[in-house]
Amino acid sequence: MIYQPPIALPQDLLTEKEIQLALSTHDFGTVFRLARTRAGISYSQIAAECDIKPERVGTLAKGRGRITSFDKIVQIADAFRVPGHMVGLAPRPWETDGLPVPAPSTENGSASLRRRTVLQAATGGLAATLPGLQALPAPKRVTNDYVGRLRERTARLRSLDDILGGGDTFRVYLSEYQSTKGLLRTASFTESSRQRLMSLGAEQAQQAGWAAFDGGRLAEAKSLYEESKTIAREAGDSDLLGNSFSFLAYQTADPFEAFEIAARSCSAITPSTPLGVRALLHERMAWACALADKPTAAERALDEARDALDKQDPGEPQPDWAAWVDANELDIMTGRCWAELRRPLRAVPVLESALSRFDDAHARDKALYLSWLADAYLSAGEIEQAAAATGRALDLSTGIASVRPRQRLAPVLAQLAQHRSLAAVRGVLEKAAS
Repeated sequence: MIYQPPIALPQDLLTEKEIQLALSTHDFGTVFRLARTRAGISYSQIAAECDIKPERVGTLAKGRGRITSFDKIVQIADAFRVPGHMVGLAPRPWETDGLPVPAPSTENGSASLRRRTVLQAATGGLAATLPGLQALPAPKRVTNDYVGRLRERTARLRSLDDILGGGDTFRVYLSEYQSTKGLLRTASFTESSRQRLMSLGAEQAQQAGWAAFDGGRLAEAKSLYEESKTIAREAGDSDLLGNSFSFLAYQTADPFEAFEIAARSCSAITPSTPLGVRALLHERMAWACALADKPTAAERALDEARDALDKQDPGEPQPDWAAWVDANELDIMTGRCWAELRRPLRAVPVLESALSRFDDAHARDKALYLSWLADAYLSAGEIEQAAAATGRALDLSTGIASVRPRQRLAPVLAQLAQHRSLAAVRGVLEKAAS
């Protein structure tokens, strides 16, 4: 017998367009309301099975508030027995426990999506076990050589972020950081190895914080960024200190507060700061300026970032945590800023060009960037083009354990819904609901 939770949704309800759209946009308030009115599932049952306060279930059902935590989304999907693909997750374990899972269509390149979804499902479990399988033996005395080996390991594990979302990588990165904290408490050190290990700990805390942010664990992300800031300051590592401020700014909801924090990240730049790090801090400053509706300051920060990249010597060593910033990444940030500032004539060309050079293998990031392209097209009144970009983003975000693509696409889909009389828009809305 296959266990069915008491609030498992009837299959006929899951085929209805209204609940499919609600699930695809993570509008769980509507899901709760429909579960009650169409399936007779009480709010108290939902609260008990999803570990949510009963009053919050009722509030969400009235359209007030949203659920963004990756863990909570997973818990709700499992409690309602909603197939993973309907909420942007990989297939859930119970989907294959004796039950056939329909294969995705192979039209429009979906075969590659199916392969990536299978990879994500497999590597998600692998990711959770990597630290235990490959951990380096902890020495009683930490040397610079040992810290170097840990840094190489951290760089290798960072590459997981290219193919997996934060929902899958968070435990990996957090385990690494906790291991380093344990060494700092218990091991002895050479003259310089403690400072180097502290810098590595600050870097690992940032990586764990990023995975938490990507997986919807915002409070944990902020806590890890704050810890990173404290450790980087104690280690005297101004570059990582600046990066901790930039991470904090990136997830701060108040745009003006984020602008002030981002300014502090740039103030940490010193004459010895590598040019790649300068570019990273300035491009994130530009983003904060765009969110605060400061176009002149945003353009100035983008110019500073581009100037740093232009001056960069290919042979100059760059820290691994900033090595991903290149000319194409800066073009994408430029387009994002202009899209956010509602300058579609400036945003669309640079985003189209940069995304044409951006590999689909980086599915989460490309899906996110396409959402800004869709946003820019909407600002320009080009609805069909916005629908096309949104459809592509939906394809790429399938099976990625990150809440951010769906969060970014939700308001785009809401705007597109106003134009459902267009065939291209109806197709995208149906894709979002499927």
